[in-house]
Amino acid sequence: MSQLPPPPPFPPAPFGPAPSPRRRPRRAGFAVAVLTGALLVGGGAGLGGAAIYDSVADGSGNGGGTSSLPVVDNGNRPAASGSVEAVAAAVLPSVVALDVRGAGGAGSGSGVVLDTDGLILTNDHVVTLGGEIPADQAEVTVSFNDGTKARATVVGTDPLTDTALVKVEGVSDLKPITIGKSSNLDVGEQVVAIGSPFGLEATVTSGIVSALDRPVEVARDAQGNATAYPAIQTDAAINPGNSGGPLVNMDGQLVGINASIRSTSSGQGAESGSIGLGFAIPIDEVLPIIDQLRAGDTPTHARLGIQVSDVAGTAGSSDTTLSGARIAEIEKGSAAADAGLRQDDVITAIDDHRIDDTEALIATVRSYRPGETVKVTYLRGGKESSTELELGSDG
Repeated sequence: MSQLPPPPPFPPAPFGPAPSPRRRPRRAGFAVAVLTGALLVGGGAGLGGAAIYDSVADGSGNGGGTSSLPVVDNGNRPAASGSVEAVAAAVLPSVVALDVRGAGGAGSGSGVVLDTDGLILTNDHVVTLGGEIPADQAEVTVSFNDGTKARATVVGTDPLTDTALVKVEGVSDLKPITIGKSSNLDVGEQVVAIGSPFGLEATVTSGIVSALDRPVEVARDAQGNATAYPAIQTDAAINPGNSGGPLVNMDGQLVGINASIRSTSSGQGAESGSIGLGFAIPIDEVLPIIDQLRAGDTPTHARLGIQVSDVAGTAGSSDTTLSGARIAEIEKGSAAADAGLRQDDVITAIDDHRIDDTEALIATVRSYRPGETVKVTYLRGGKESSTELELGSDG
């Protein structure tokens, strides 16, 4: 899978244009088409979407009154345990909508309450308007499920994992979400997504986990550092504005942060919606970053210390069945160099994670922490070998 660009969040009420191609250098790689579509992340609704909604909800239908037709009233039954209805009732109080303004731009997204003190988890691209503004210049307003609003400040962001924390002051009676383990998810398992797609707050959608460990790369900065993760893929409807909101299991536990969608539209100015291919950042990968941001530390990430390229199309490679990430350059003294890896080695697996291309390698390494030991399987001169190494740190 090639680079999948997230659009920035869009203006609130009426929500502004869909993903903008304008990017500052930190997000230079955002506007890249993918196959027959693009991967979109973020924001609020476009004006066209708002107009369609208004035309449907213009009150032109029949009003109230009585009917001569027979009506069966079964009453408002309690939600069955483990149902979407029960999950929504449990999780909605922990989900918020975010409106962000700064430097002449504005956008919206979603977030999730982490503690009773007002700490809220969302995406980096929500609070930076897709890289358009520095996080410390963002003016953030949080709308809670009970209708109240409060100002928030950005605690910290991590562009490489698309993670951000904001803090609301002077609030009480907040309900933190229950955090689960994304590693316990299975393909086919039912999940629920909650957020503010197109500015429609407290919207609940449901579906299944349609794939796990899907390598998703949504951006690269000017230095070539990628925002990538091994995503939870779901067919629960996720649209612009869902970014930063929770993906939960049927126990109402947070297992992922909704972050991007695949769209059929490759036009840079076109607005797109869900086609049943949404991607969430696994919560297991985010928790260490949250702890670092919460403590005021600079987030760290695992690294091999190599530059890589896809095997397909490389010089001297005519084997279309070969896949992997070829080492183009290797840093002296890096984890890879110390383990004996060499230039032109083709990495095909990290532990039991298959590596088909550079995107898969970056996303997989990003799921580990500095200092962890991994088994690297690689091809050298057509012969498969493996080595163990301790991952380095970008800190």
